[in-house]
Amino acid sequence: MLSLTLVSPDPEAAASAYHTAREALSVGVGRELGPGAWDLSVASADPATIEAAIAGRPVDFCLQPAAGRKKRLLVADMDSTIINVECLDELADYAGLKAEIAEITERAMRGELEFEGALRERVGKLKGLAATALQQAYDERVRLNPGARTMVRTMAQNGARCALVSGGFTFFTSRVAEAAGFHMNRANTLHEAGGVLLGTVGEPILGKEAKLAALNEEAAALNIDLSETLAIGDGANDLAMIKASGLGIAYRAKPVVAAEAHAKIDHADLTAVLYFQGYSADEFVID
Repeated sequence: MLSLTLVSPDPEAAASAYHTAREALSVGVGRELGPGAWDLSVASADPATIEAAIAGRPVDFCLQPAAGRKKRLLVADMDSTIINVECLDELADYAGLKAEIAEITERAMRGELEFEGALRERVGKLKGLAATALQQAYDERVRLNPGARTMVRTMAQNGARCALVSGGFTFFTSRVAEAAGFHMNRANTLHEAGGVLLGTVGEPILGKEAKLAALNEEAAALNIDLSETLAIGDGANDLAMIKASGLGIAYRAKPVVAAEAHAKIDHADLTAVLYFQGYSADEFVID
């Protein structure tokens, strides 16, 4: 059996899509998981039929095997996934270079540039920036995306290991991991001395292959199959881990990522990740 989950920030749109999908797929009554979230059991389904049933409504969906939906490992990207910004772009703003660096970031995230080289280029442009800009950027710009902490804490309370793996920087991942409730974090290291950034980053750079390696290493440490893992991100450097995981989710993602992920979230917040796994709203850990 398969599970089809429909999630929307608009409960009426979700309910409408649910009823239309039931008719299109000729299945019985499903269940409401929470406001704007519905679950259906289906023997088979063509994603194109589901997309037609949604018919332009602001609804995200996930079609997957019903067995093993609740994952035991979460590996998440940070910038523009767990948090609202690209930290490097925000640092560049304090150096008066945001537009220039953000353009390189966008191209790298779309897969048009090799990630490692693009990171070195962007970091190099920040040489001489006061190191105090790191804390300033975190305090003034960085916010958890809606649903992030609920997603992480709910999975953690239900026995999943939660890892934050970023092509960004440890200064930010250490703080974001603590704020959201991740068990661990991996990222790159910015070099600084004398109170300023040196324009260099620690090697080897954590990029696409390192994110995939993190997924494999964490799964091996837990002695679980990759089918029991979930990976989520938005950029091209997240694609390898997204494709290798049991449930790979593209969150507000670049086209190259959205096209190959198992599911995508374009409308709902990050609690959709929980609904996709079959959690109901009354199981969410909220504080």
